[in-house]
Amino acid sequence: MCFDVQAEPPSPPVPLGAASQESLTLTSQDGTRFEAHAGHRDAGPGGPAIVILPDVRGLFRFYRELAEQFAHAGVESIAIDYFGRTAGLSGRDDPDWDYMSHVAQTTPENIRSDVAAAVAYLRRPGGTQPRAVFTVGFCFGGNNSFLQASAGHGLSGVIGFYGYPGARRAGAPSPIERAPQTECPVLGLFGGGDAGIPEAIISEYDKALHDAGVEGEMVIYPDAPHSFFDRHQATYQSECDDAWRRMLAFISAHTPA
Repeated sequence: MCFDVQAEPPSPPVPLGAASQESLTLTSQDGTRFEAHAGHRDAGPGGPAIVILPDVRGLFRFYRELAEQFAHAGVESIAIDYFGRTAGLSGRDDPDWDYMSHVAQTTPENIRSDVAAAVAYLRRPGGTQPRAVFTVGFCFGGNNSFLQASAGHGLSGVIGFYGYPGARRAGAPSPIERAPQTECPVLGLFGGGDAGIPEAIISEYDKALHDAGVEGEMVIYPDAPHSFFDRHQATYQSECDDAWRRMLAFISAHTPA
């Protein structure tokens, strides 16, 4: 698992506005119903929006709170669950729930379809009508976020925290292999102390994007571990603050005025 079940997202180190939140159910392109949680910014139409892709645990409390944090920072948001096809609509907060058996049953195509439903929700008539839509993901979700850059969603950018860019699942190409089809800028955020993601594979992804003419930035925080983006890991508060600033700057830079 990426985050401990007691983890909490760090607060954005920027002035925060009013926001609200709601839990809802979305329907994927194959008719699957799945859980989601939206954070609504207190602003008029336009602006940016983001789809949040969790780690292997799915839509547990950390990501519901993160959706609200993004909304407070002025970014309309929706966090999604991956497991509607195999685990139904029940919550993911039980520390003992067998998430890995459900992760094994996911496919890149089904995740792409679920993300498409979330993007459609953000762009729905009567919604905030965002001028730009992004994704952000963590670990398993970081890899999935990188893959959405070539999935035809019309995204303005993707962000991945400690997503392994060389991972292939269900025979589908990895983010590195998909670099030539990447349709938008990419921001990767990694811990230098994360033994599971060697700097060499990060550099390979960076080079693949560069060779494809894609704007990409890979940020490595020296000595920071996997899942450093956690309010309880006070040792890495400066890294968390910097990651928030980089995310919000990336979103702002790629959102039309």
